[in-house]
Amino acid sequence: MRVVLQRVSRAEVRVDGRIVGRIGRGHMLLVGFAAGDGSDQLVWMADKVLGLRVFADAEGKMNLALEDVGGDLLVVSQFTLYGDVSKGRRPSFVDAAPPEVAAALYRDFVAALRARTTRAVETGEFGAMMDVELVNDGPVTLVIERS
Repeated sequence: MRVVLQRVSRAEVRVDGRIVGRIGRGHMLLVGFAAGDGSDQLVWMADKVLGLRVFADAEGKMNLALEDVGGDLLVVSQFTLYGDVSKGRRPSFVDAAPPEVAAALYRDFVAALRARTTRAVETGEFGAMMDVELVNDGPVTLVIERS
């Protein structure tokens, strides 16, 4: 499982011109799944994302977590995180979970996040062509992986 986490001041995702998810301050998560991923990865990642202290405290030090600052989450599926470009010029996606597996993992990951926070957890639309707009705060971007 791979997540690209971006600390944002705002983010939204649109499908066919309509907004399907929108947050203010918080984390924008791009999420990809490998074929062998399961509940262990989902639970670990949910706990990791929610516990990360990447927001500034009164002294400007990254010391506060999402709940501490009243931040929200926007979770967008992105199978291209498992694109392999080591050979040729076109990415290979053989390491990505098949769509039916990834869809279930995505739903379960969102549910795991919602079960662990009182903050809003907004989503994109699995499998749709999405337009994602965000303002990266900092910028702060982390790539988190759990095999």
